[in-house]
Amino acid sequence: MISLWLDGAPRLADDPLPDPRKHLDVLVVGAGLTGLTTSLLLARAGLRVACVEARAAGAVTTGRTTGKVSLLQGTRLSRIRRHRSEAVAAAYVDANLEGREWLLRFCDAHGVGYQRRAAVTYAAHDDELDAVQQEHLEAAARGLPVQWRDQLDVPFPHVGATVLADQAQLDAMEVLGALAAQLRHHGGTLHQGHRMRSASTDVPPAVRLDGGETLEADHLVLATGMPILDRGLYFAKLEPQRSYVLALDGADPVGGMYLSAGPDARSVRDAPGGRLLVGGAGHVVGRTERHVAHLEALRSWAATWYPSTAETHHWSAQDYSSPDGVPFVGPMPRSGGRIHVASGYEKWGMTNAVAAARTISATILGEPPPWAQVLSDRSTSPSAAAEVARINLGVGAAQVAGAARTLRERLPGTAGPAQANTCGIIGVCTHLGGLLKWNDAEQTWDCPLHGSRFSPDGEVLEGPATRPLVKRSGSLPE
Repeated sequence: MISLWLDGAPRLADDPLPDPRKHLDVLVVGAGLTGLTTSLLLARAGLRVACVEARAAGAVTTGRTTGKVSLLQGTRLSRIRRHRSEAVAAAYVDANLEGREWLLRFCDAHGVGYQRRAAVTYAAHDDELDAVQQEHLEAAARGLPVQWRDQLDVPFPHVGATVLADQAQLDAMEVLGALAAQLRHHGGTLHQGHRMRSASTDVPPAVRLDGGETLEADHLVLATGMPILDRGLYFAKLEPQRSYVLALDGADPVGGMYLSAGPDARSVRDAPGGRLLVGGAGHVVGRTERHVAHLEALRSWAATWYPSTAETHHWSAQDYSSPDGVPFVGPMPRSGGRIHVASGYEKWGMTNAVAAARTISATILGEPPPWAQVLSDRSTSPSAAAEVARINLGVGAAQVAGAARTLRERLPGTAGPAQANTCGIIGVCTHLGGLLKWNDAEQTWDCPLHGSRFSPDGEVLEGPATRPLVKRSGSLPE
């Protein structure tokens, strides 16, 4: 399941790992949009920066995004206002405005193409209309020049929409290529194929890589989707979600970037070359019986409303939602201000990733922007606390369901789901022992607790796990 953006994208060049005897000001873990932007901002400021990536730049989330650069983000503002104050909602808009403008200025300066499009949140059915109308009011109250439309020039069903003109869409892998080039230009380095296995919270923090190398830096930035250190318990506050995307040939350009407001959302945008991207059919990671059924539902929807198109690519991406809609960005608790995290973008990483990079880099340099200080207050409202409880109840239910499934499927003398035995691994997550679910759409092992994912032979694809699955010793039982 390779994305349109990753298919044919050149692998970025690597640098030799830093000499562990030499001082690093900042070590960034993760070479997606957050990690590379943070690295560049700090390298521009004259700091000695290294960015390490477990796989290849953009391999996890950034290279699988739909690439929408927008301040209208489904019904995100309404969600924030249900849990947080007016000041927090305003700061969120300011942060995303900064993220959008910085990213588009960077694209202009370094020859990265993008297309201007209107962003549209629409109600596919009457029962979604109130949510879209509320988002329209919240966006207008934050100063966004949204306009209401009863009708859109699209073939799929809708009963009303809020529209924000002059947003953008792009190919995120082209952005990563330009960021990496600029990082090197300013003295920073990029190191792919080096997974972080563990880190100490000593002064300075020390990171151990999978090859046994240890790197120290004054500051450590975890730009890894789900933070891969358990300090701060982010795994208990974030819900991992997986959604699917189709690339279709033979479509005419569409006039905007569309997203429906319901729980089974549909996302539509075009791409250069006569392609259409259709996304949605999301679910919590590892908590579905047939992953491929979600992909089939998306194909059925696309065939109904765009019957003259032909599929060229399909893929899925993983995102993390926070209890109150506000990303977790800033110093990790009890780290002395030396370890920084960024997560919880909930599918809106093009603006939030850059805003997070701006927050973290400015905090390290001693000048955090005003909106970052407002967003850093994680006072938990009763409604957000209820969301945390719901997330963890879901984790508990998933573990119980996994245990019951294992009892039904387990072969004598083995541990984990029966399918794991044919792969020679034990189907138990190396993070906190979740019983893994086989993903029939992507041929991966997915953890229904906190979203770790593994290849068929047990290698880590996404965290918070950092260690591969345990290999099963001996032969299969008769």
